[in-house]
Amino acid sequence: MSKKILVSGIKPTGKLHFGNYFGAMKQNIDLANSGDYESYVFLADYHALTTVKNGDELRRQTLEATASYIACGLDISKAILFKQSDVREVTELTWIFNNLVTMPYMMRAHAFKDREAKDKDVNVGLFDYPVLMAADILIYGADIVPVGADQKQHVEYARDIAGYYNRAYGVEEFKLPKDYILESVATLPGIDGEKMSKSYNNHIEIFCEEEDLKKRVMSIVTDSKAPEEKKNPDENNIYNLHKLFLTADEDKELRAKFENGGYGYKEAKEELFETILKWRAGKKEKYDEIMANPESIFSILKDGGEKAKSRAEQTMKIVRSQVGLE
Repeated sequence: MSKKILVSGIKPTGKLHFGNYFGAMKQNIDLANSGDYESYVFLADYHALTTVKNGDELRRQTLEATASYIACGLDISKAILFKQSDVREVTELTWIFNNLVTMPYMMRAHAFKDREAKDKDVNVGLFDYPVLMAADILIYGADIVPVGADQKQHVEYARDIAGYYNRAYGVEEFKLPKDYILESVATLPGIDGEKMSKSYNNHIEIFCEEEDLKKRVMSIVTDSKAPEEKKNPDENNIYNLHKLFLTADEDKELRAKFENGGYGYKEAKEELFETILKWRAGKKEKYDEIMANPESIFSILKDGGEKAKSRAEQTMKIVRSQVGLE
């Protein structure tokens, strides 16, 4: 019996932070490493072009994202890791899909509406982002797509577009993929309590230097309760980040500290800092080693790109025939 197909991607638009890790990377890595799936994990450099306008910067950020995945434990013997742009067929499929969707349908996309509300000059790449993502998902025959809660709509668009194609051409070419969201970490709080995001500058980078890490952790916003006062952990920014690094027993112990009183915020931040350092032990060194010697990354991405391209070519050979291009 063949394995189900998992497809996941991450946009290389800056150094990755713990919102990226707990919101998507961790589940991507865990699912891929389980060996239960045929896993395709890609660096979405085409998607990054909607915001990144410097070639050297995009190449560096792609390398950083790849190094982060490997340092955080992705087993490349169990996953195909590759650059989106090494599979040019995905852009061809995007164009075919573009002829099946309407402007009003695309204007309902959350990413477009959010950007339009902030910036009237929305580029066509951003507007068409969900269609390219649908092509990313469908070209490999995905069964499951791990995403953050804020990206669930992209999987819904992929399902819709698969249906549009199948009905338009009277075929059953594309499966309807399912999203996979780990609800307990659907949205990670930043140091100000809002969703962790580079755009809000409230993020904590996974592999920043130790001094920078401590500065960010000690900047986490809290209320004005004194150390001796009891605190509700579920409403506390420190706890809601710290718990993600802990076992069930450790989490229970940490909750008790907040609920029982006698646990000040300075102490809580310092313990969170030490927990993150412990979690990063070995990973930070591996990341730095990869960044200092990137040749191995280029080899991994090239090999993964060839494997992913082979799968995509199979799909596109059928699609071209169905739509009349061959």
